[in-house]
Amino acid sequence: MYKVDYKKEYKELYLPKGKPVIVNVPAINFIMLDGMGDPNGEEFALATAALYSLSYAVKMSYKSNDVPAGYYDYTVFPLEGVWVLIDKTLPPTIKSNLKYKLMIRQPDFLIDDLFERFLSETKKKKPNPLLEKVRFGSILEGLCCQMLHIGSYDNELESFKRMNQFCNENGYKRTSKLHREIYLSDPRKTEPHKLKTVLRFQVEAN
Repeated sequence: MYKVDYKKEYKELYLPKGKPVIVNVPAINFIMLDGMGDPNGEEFALATAALYSLSYAVKMSYKSNDVPAGYYDYTVFPLEGVWVLIDKTLPPTIKSNLKYKLMIRQPDFLIDDLFERFLSETKKKKPNPLLEKVRFGSILEGLCCQMLHIGSYDNELESFKRMNQFCNENGYKRTSKLHREIYLSDPRKTEPHKLKTVLRFQVEAN
């Protein structure tokens, strides 16, 4: 069976260079949930676990008695987060002031009915209170500026400065204070200076 690997099939979106570029991001289906507070806290860990347990239930469904129509093998997509400050007068270094939407992209064969099935199965097999908050839907980002950030999450500001400068010099304007992060590294197994994170925000041409 052919296996879809996001690092090959969607290289433009998930493996950008370490310099800013403009990309057009199509509508993508995600499972997602909302939260707020310090990403080093227990709720964030529970949210991440909920999304991954459900994502792996979808991936491993080829072993079930009811294999989804159109199923194909694939690599589970990385965790993504859309971030914004709750109180915009405070600096981004105050992590308790963060609001986020966590998500994991899903394969094309996942539809609403299947989502409800896998959600129900995951609640039984991997109980997690935050599974009650998980939903399935499509997000269209459209025109964006992005780049690969290598290093600690705390040093992302330098990469955002480069992205803003690139936009200013090339006729683009940021349209939202929201930004997206795609986590290509496992922070539990990777030294902070080696972490790889895709940074992205929406733009429009001036």
